[in-house]
Amino acid sequence: MPTQFFSKLSQNYIELLKDDEYYDTTIEVGEDPNVKIFRTHMNILCYRSPYLRRALASKKRSNDNGLVHIKLSNISPEIFQIIIEYIYGGILSLEEQDTSDFFKVLAAADVLHLQELVDYLQKYLIENKSEWIEQHFEFTYQISLQSNNLLELQEFCTNLMAQFPDKILKSFEFTSLSEKSLISLIKRDDLQMREIEVWEHVLKWGLAQNPTLIPDSDTWTDDDFILMKNTLQQCLPFIRFFCLSSKEFVQKVRPYKKLLNHQLYDNLVNSYMDPDSEPADNILLPRNIVTDEIIDSNIVNLNIVSIISRWIDKVDLNYKFSHLRELYFPYKFKLLLSGNRDGLTPSKFHELCDGKPNTITFIKIKDSEEIIGGYNPIKWESSYTWGETKNSFIFSFKNKNNCKDAVISNIENTISFYFNPSRGPSFGDSDIFIFSSNVNTDYDANYCKKSHYEKKIRDSIDRFSIEDYEVFQIMKRKV
Repeated sequence: MPTQFFSKLSQNYIELLKDDEYYDTTIEVGEDPNVKIFRTHMNILCYRSPYLRRALASKKRSNDNGLVHIKLSNISPEIFQIIIEYIYGGILSLEEQDTSDFFKVLAAADVLHLQELVDYLQKYLIENKSEWIEQHFEFTYQISLQSNNLLELQEFCTNLMAQFPDKILKSFEFTSLSEKSLISLIKRDDLQMREIEVWEHVLKWGLAQNPTLIPDSDTWTDDDFILMKNTLQQCLPFIRFFCLSSKEFVQKVRPYKKLLNHQLYDNLVNSYMDPDSEPADNILLPRNIVTDEIIDSNIVNLNIVSIISRWIDKVDLNYKFSHLRELYFPYKFKLLLSGNRDGLTPSKFHELCDGKPNTITFIKIKDSEEIIGGYNPIKWESSYTWGETKNSFIFSFKNKNNCKDAVISNIENTISFYFNPSRGPSFGDSDIFIFSSNVNTDYDANYCKKSHYEKKIRDSIDRFSIEDYEVFQIMKRKV
């Protein structure tokens, strides 16, 4: 491997930059009255910057003799001084600069197609100046939109808007977002806004694009609705109208029904008026709004938690759109056992869960996305006896993102559990059977066969392996 002496090489090139004798190119940087002439060398510029290579090539064709002169009026001399030291010596001198100068250097580096510097500065700013970015969001966001080479910074800004919409969207003029940026924001599952707020912001954005429209839709003509519909046509598919309450729909959406596809509007009306109507397959689920102190799970998401909570409280049990409406979080889920953390043995299950009432079990089946489990309102035991309650139920989900096909099955009588030290969280006699032939080894006999609950939750009665499972104790949240 050859020995490399980059430090001395860098120093020599910086000395060449400062030398007034051998230059063949001058660069006029800035605008009056802040203008500076830099004396540079064509060969170095051409091999370091694709932008300068093109600019110099066109100048050279029209000036075969003498100095070549180019202008860069959109970069200040102070920022170009930093850039030219990087071009010549691979040196970035920003220690004493304001953070805003980092962004100006980034913007200039992007213009000059200095991709190495662009990549470095994006990463550095995101990792080290995130607090400054949040405080100066509009400045940062506008720079990020200048080029498709700044995608990392664009994504970081979009993440900030999604995570802290109340803070960020009030710190700059939301309506200045481009259509592309607006769509990238509202399509996100993790956008931390209630759906009615998303809809109101989109309407506000649409009105800003059509300043001749009066905000009161009661005054709109058919042509006004057509104009607004054309403006919002790319945004409307990402509004989760089915997640709105009936009151929100009547007050906030119905006045704008002419903006919506006729079939979509009819389906929305049916969803509120007919609890037996079937949701379409392509309806977006509620956004994953982060709610403090609900659950810490590696198996399920908040949509599943909301559905289970509704079943515990017997809320909207037969309403087929309930999983699409606003999420329901009356409980905090306290983790008692995690298979990945505590192991998959009956002894550990009984050690951590016996004597604890009101527990929910989630089981992730190995080599699939399927999740099964159940609710036990009474205490787990190791007593070789039957446990009785009329409020237990079991369930299955094809995967954490498929709530539409969930199966939930109530206990048929009151005999809900057979307690046994060799069993894990089992329901009925065999409705969910979790067993190990040795209480200190992993479960080795797991299957689901209908016995004491209303319906089976799996099509197959074959044995399955457990990838992970979690047991939570639920407690009422303080409002």
